[in-house]
Amino acid sequence: MARLTLDQKLAILSDAAKYDASCASSGGQKRDSRDGKGLGSVTGSGICHAYTPDGRCISLLKILMTNFCIYDCAYCVNRVSSNVQRARFSPEEVVTLTLEFYRRNYIEGLFLSSGIIRSPDETMTDMVRIARTLRQEHGFRGYIHLKTIPDATPELIEEAGLFADRLSINIELPTDGAVKSYAPEKDPAQIRKAMADVRLSREARKERSFTGKRPPRFAPAGQSTQMIVGADGADDTTILGTSTRLYSSYRLKRVYYSAFSPIPDSSAALPLIKPPLMREHRLYQADWLLRFYGFELGEIASATKGGNLDLEIDPKLAWALANRHRFPIDVNRAERELLLRIPGVGTKSVGRILATRRHRALRYEDLRRMGVNLKQARPFLTALDWRPRGLDAADLRARFAPPPEQLQLL
Repeated sequence: MARLTLDQKLAILSDAAKYDASCASSGGQKRDSRDGKGLGSVTGSGICHAYTPDGRCISLLKILMTNFCIYDCAYCVNRVSSNVQRARFSPEEVVTLTLEFYRRNYIEGLFLSSGIIRSPDETMTDMVRIARTLRQEHGFRGYIHLKTIPDATPELIEEAGLFADRLSINIELPTDGAVKSYAPEKDPAQIRKAMADVRLSREARKERSFTGKRPPRFAPAGQSTQMIVGADGADDTTILGTSTRLYSSYRLKRVYYSAFSPIPDSSAALPLIKPPLMREHRLYQADWLLRFYGFELGEIASATKGGNLDLEIDPKLAWALANRHRFPIDVNRAERELLLRIPGVGTKSVGRILATRRHRALRYEDLRRMGVNLKQARPFLTALDWRPRGLDAADLRARFAPPPEQLQLL
């Protein structure tokens, strides 16, 4: 077999990393500066975008160290029984790529994941070595996100947290039963233990020693996890319930939902709930409501059909339509918790509403200037010069749902 060049490895292992959903790609125009003409290309092979805790959007080199894997998870394109083209970076090659991309202004950090080769400890040792080399030998101060292997020894995970800004450990699937069915070589209890160890290490490092010195920081950007959506029969209520417990138990910064798509040559009979990408999008919206809008899981579940979110309208609007008796809400009098329940009104708009109404009453046009999505919001609110009509209309939902499309037969 011909030896792969570094560029060929990068093409294979950056494409394989697209299934890791812990950073979001941007829709920016592709402008290549790798020929030495110009600076700032951020959409080359292996580059994705992610947001830091302070809201900045940064470009990351997103790759797998290797797509070889000794496990045979039914939903994974890189499983041992798959016939995909394989490649492997050495730790030195990952370090070189990261530094060269950084010097050329392509990236501001590294997102590194990997298949399991030989053993979890051997793979994790190489990943830690990469992060350590970047930090200690090259003084790299960019962002590093490591996908941690839960079966690795706790000492390796502890060391990873000293060099990485964020650690993530995949929970894999929404239920233990699904993990045992589709990823039998993985242990849900061990995954949760590794996540708990990361949480405890982070909390322990926040406390000063008896001498008053702070210990070295441990994964200062926190930990996250990823859940495959649609590879098993779990409904959206079950998925969101699992996420709620994960946030509470492990103080996660984020749960990422990754829509499952059938994998070529798969011999496993995996169910697929369509359309997967829209379902993923609705789960993120519901997750946002639970975390930042004060919704309870039972409230979101009450507006589902058979436990699944409505794919045609967002979950906040679906809840409002199912609870019309709670509307309209007066934007000049309602408390923050109620304002957050109005479809089309976000947290920033609520802050602007509360700040402005201390000085004067709000009108309809004021809401438009504040960024309120009035196409969604106007049936559900009142202002000084606005009162809605038709809140009880039977066709109200149809005004928001997308119109039916004519399918082409040829």
